[in-house]
Parts: sequence; structure tokens; C-alpha cells
Amino acid sequence: MNWEDNVRKVVPYVAGEQPQKNGIIKLNTNECPYPPSPLVESRIKELEYQNLRLYPEFPEKSKLYDTLVSYHGVGREQIFIGVGSDDVLSMAFLTFFNSDMPILFPDITYSFYDVWAEVYGIPYETKPLDDDFRIRKEDYLGANGGVIFPNPNAPTGVLMDIDEVEEIIRANQDVVVIVDEAYIDFGGTSALPLITKYDNLLIVRTFSKSRAMAGARIGYAIGNEKLIGYLNDVKYSVNSYTMNHMALELGVASMEDEAYFKEICGRIIATRERTERELTALGFTFPKSYGNFIFASHSSVQAGEIFEELKKCDIYVRFWNKPRIDNYLRITIGTDEQMDALFEALKKILAVRI
Repeated sequence: MNWEDNVRKVVPYVAGEQPQKNGIIKLNTNECPYPPSPLVESRIKELEYQNLRLYPEFPEKSKLYDTLVSYHGVGREQIFIGVGSDDVLSMAFLTFFNSDMPILFPDITYSFYDVWAEVYGIPYETKPLDDDFRIRKEDYLGANGGVIFPNPNAPTGVLMDIDEVEEIIRANQDVVVIVDEAYIDFGGTSALPLITKYDNLLIVRTFSKSRAMAGARIGYAIGNEKLIGYLNDVKYSVNSYTMNHMALELGVASMEDEAYFKEICGRIIATRERTERELTALGFTFPKSYGNFIFASHSSVQAGEIFEELKKCDIYVRFWNKPRIDNYLRITIGTDEQMDALFEALKKILAVRI
């Protein structure tokens, strides 16, 4: 026996490529193509660098906490803040999925879910999306150890109707149901109002997409006071100082500029709709997206080939060589100028292959 016999071995999450060169068009990681609110820039200039020698405030003692409580109109004990929604979700897996029964999530979804389940030794089952990439609510109505799904789903962008979301929650009141709303600001109805009706519901949000703050790493959860209390118990048993001083300050500035937030979401939605028309004209098909991305397949040319040819043009999109989705590309919505460059590149690539 040697030390490697006792190592926890998992297949890690693989993020989209982060090419380190200038002049590329990066449409592979669902980042916002626009800068954060101008209020964020102003707040950066006001930050006292000497504060970096001190430990930051606990998130629940911060102004960001108060701002989120006020913004969402919830009680003071109903917010949990973490280092991006990945941190929040990881803590939620560790806290709430502690049963011998398997947790349930879709077979095509955010690819961190099975990684966390493996890391924490949580039994799980994946439920297949239907042929239109929709979550089938009936797959989540039986006995289980917990349920998690994004709405809209990723990487498909497909939105589940709020009545079906509630049906899943109602059928699983003996376990925790997590609705990952990373993309809800780009379309659809949030499940947030349901937290007053169901004490087993946890809603998870992020500043990384619609608030253009991926680099600040700010995520949060909203739920029943008991759920949030249990999350904090686990967090403070792992790492008390999870949020840095600058992120706490800049998150407040972002939340204070509601007009800019709405403007940016509107611009991305408008560009998404234009992109749908352009891709359709080029022979692509895709489910209707409610995210800041489109999950597209071409009728004649394989996704992997298009992916490689776009990289030669310094345009990066996301491709998974996995069953059921190996002929799809996830294309993040960029600026209109970036999307125009994508369309021109696609026209040239397809012209020599059709």
C-alpha cells in the first residue's frame, strides 16, 4: 500500500479555454461582453488599499448583504453570499445532500454538478432531457436525496415553465430542491417568490453573467432561514473569510445601478434574437434560448470541425465531445461587432464545406 491508495480521485470540472493572446473574440465562457457599471469603476478608485491588510467583513455583516436583502425584499436571515455561485453551490451540496438516496439532476446540464457529487461522495442519478432538450418534470417526482437543476438550463438555454418548477418542488418537500438561476435575468420567471411557500427551496444567483462581474467572484443564495443557517454553519466550519474586501464593496456598486443592469440585459437579449435569425439563415438549428448564449447545431457540417475552424479565426466558442451534444456549439452572445465577425467567419467556413 502507498499514499496514493488513500487519495480522493475525481475527474475535475473543465472550464472553457482561456486563451492568453490579444485580439481574440471569446464567446466560450458566457461572460458579459460589456464592462461592469460605471459605478463599479468609480468605487474602485475610492477603495482604501490599506484595508487589504485587514480581514474582510463577514458577508452577512457587509453592506452587500444589506443591499441584497433590500433588493429582493427578503428577511435578513434569508441571504447567503459566497465566492461566485460555484462556491455557493458547492457549500449547498456539502450541506444538504447528505442522504443514502441519490440526488437528481439532468444528464445535460452544468457539468460541475457531477464533479461535486463525486468529490463529496454523494450518490446521484442523471435524468435524460427529452428530444427537445427539455427537463421532464415527471423524472423528478419519485423518492430521492435532493434535486438540483438550472433554469434556464445550461448549456441548452431551455427554460422550464414556472408551474413545472413548482410541481417539482411540491413533490419533493422532504428534501432540498436547488434552482440554479445563473441566467434568469435574460428571460423567464424566477422561482424566487416560491421561497415563502416552500421551506425546502434554495435559489442560487450570480454576479458573473448579467452584472458583468465574473472577475469579482460574487454569488448568493436565497431561501428559508433554516436553510441559510445550515449553510452558514458549514461555511464557518470550512472558511470564515470567504469574500474579499474589494468584492464586497464592488458588488454594492453594481447593485446600485439598476438602470445600467437593465440596459445591458436588454442589449444582450436583442443581440441574441438577431443572432438567432443570422444562425438560422446559415443553416443552424437550436432550441429557443433564455440565456446569454445559443446552443446550435448545423445541418451539414459537424460542430467539432466548425469549432476548430473558428479557432483558426481567433474566435472561441464552446464544444463538448460528449454523447447527445457532440454536434452542438454553445455560442456566448457578444457585442454586435463580435457577432458580426462570427457570422462572417461562419459564412466562409460553411461556403467551402456545403
